[in-house]
Amino acid sequence: MKWDVFITCAVTGSGETTDKSDKVPVTPEEIANSAIAAGQAGAAIAHIHVRDPKTGGPSRDIGLYRDVVDRIRASDTDIIINLTAGMGGDLVFGDVENPLPLNPEGTDMVGATERLDHVRELLPEICTLDCGTMNFSHGDYVMTNTPSMLREMARQVQELGVRPEIEIFDTGHLVLAKQLVNEGLIDNPVMVQLCMGIPYGAPDDPLSLLAMTKNIPDDWTWSAFSVGRMQLPYVAMAALAGGNIRVGLEDNIYLGKGEIASNEELVTRAKIILTTMGANILGPDEVRTNLTLRKWSDA
Repeated sequence: MKWDVFITCAVTGSGETTDKSDKVPVTPEEIANSAIAAGQAGAAIAHIHVRDPKTGGPSRDIGLYRDVVDRIRASDTDIIINLTAGMGGDLVFGDVENPLPLNPEGTDMVGATERLDHVRELLPEICTLDCGTMNFSHGDYVMTNTPSMLREMARQVQELGVRPEIEIFDTGHLVLAKQLVNEGLIDNPVMVQLCMGIPYGAPDDPLSLLAMTKNIPDDWTWSAFSVGRMQLPYVAMAALAGGNIRVGLEDNIYLGKGEIASNEELVTRAKIILTTMGANILGPDEVRTNLTLRKWSDA
């Protein structure tokens, strides 16, 4: 059991959830307000994507990121900002007989530097590094992260002084993460997010979780989450296995059967589960100390 636990709230993601719940934030104001509410409810970290305000679809627009980050930093609520760097690695092939040319609808492939433009400008305390390639069960779509791309992204993030959160979707991703650390591309303390239950990635059963966690070095800090109905059970499961917690509308839109959730409600429920188990919920400053994060907005 991990007794001192921090909560990350993944506020909106980039999935097709906006047509299923009107509580998924879309505009910069909605995303910022939802992150602030999550912080007030007990989340130490807000993991942030942005969306096209007109369509609700995923976006890499730096102006949208800037708007969200500025609003959060101007608020009276302290929360650690964790920006995704996963966008720009989306590959959609043609059909099974003609994989090339690529399907322009959904394909968004850019270089390492462009994928980190918003991180370079806004300097969040944390940004993600998706440590591998995944199919995600969506037809001909592939989330693409080659070893060379990841090495260069890790190098640039290290140069910026931002802490990478290494996203692990399967066992081989953890092997690559260790390699990046051994090559000196990721500094201590190392921070890992186990993304469980994603189709064609590591399943979210207890033995699979323990198989992953037993291969994480003892001096690394890790969190774990699952998607859908297993999100809230994973609050207890991850803590019992020795890790921290992630909840939020990126991964699950329900508080209970048929009950649409807000980010604030998911964080509140997670906090209740953890405190009932006897855990202490860490605040942003405690997490900054543990992970040696630099709060750039105060620099």
